[in-house]
Amino acid sequence: MSSTGECFDIGRATRQALHEFERRQQTFAKEHDISLDEIDHINDSSLLKNFDTNCGSNREAGNGALMRLAPVPLFFYRDPEKAVHYSGESCRITHGNEKAYDACRYYGALIAAAVRGESKEALMSPEFYDKHRQWFGKEPLHDDVEVVAKGSYRKMGGYDDGIRGKGYIVAALEAALWAFWADENSFEKGALLAVNLGDDTDTTATIYGQLAGACYGYNALPKNWVHQVYAKRFIEYLSKWIVHGGDSFSKSIP
Repeated sequence: MSSTGECFDIGRATRQALHEFERRQQTFAKEHDISLDEIDHINDSSLLKNFDTNCGSNREAGNGALMRLAPVPLFFYRDPEKAVHYSGESCRITHGNEKAYDACRYYGALIAAAVRGESKEALMSPEFYDKHRQWFGKEPLHDDVEVVAKGSYRKMGGYDDGIRGKGYIVAALEAALWAFWADENSFEKGALLAVNLGDDTDTTATIYGQLAGACYGYNALPKNWVHQVYAKRFIEYLSKWIVHGGDSFSKSIP
């Protein structure tokens, strides 16, 4: 969805992954004698399991996978282990690097925990990862991501102390968590802190907003900001569908 009606400012890694996905679709359709008009509507699980959706290069560790993450943990939050697992899997569609994968798993865990009612203090605790280790299964976090999880973002000086809202996913994760830690429980202040770091401003704020929104709730968003959001009603309905879909999914699992 674009506010201009056209896709713009798409990252290189995401663009390349989309082209690769399209190439794989065409090959898959030809091999299985499926028309391209029908390829997006296949629901045969025995057939779909043979299609590899992980189109991201293992060299790609940009922040694009993290900025779009929220729908995944919001859908699966009732089952935190699934929320963490699929947060990581959602990354691999476009970004295959281990750091990107683990940054998404960790942030997905935070969002799921926030929706499940855990306090901000618990989310910001250097022990959060250790206390929720079961959610991460047998795969430990990459060392660089764990450093952030342990509190590397706790820097009073922010930018002056080295916090940077860069395109590199670990730096972006640290910057968003710094803004959340320093926002004095104000979504507006936190978003402005994220933006005012400079560099990749929109993405840093987007990453911040996912966790802050999950923690503070819809009613904490600045009303004048909400009023100006493009396609606000559509986004609200889509958000409700994600919640409803996740609820239905969780009830369908024995």
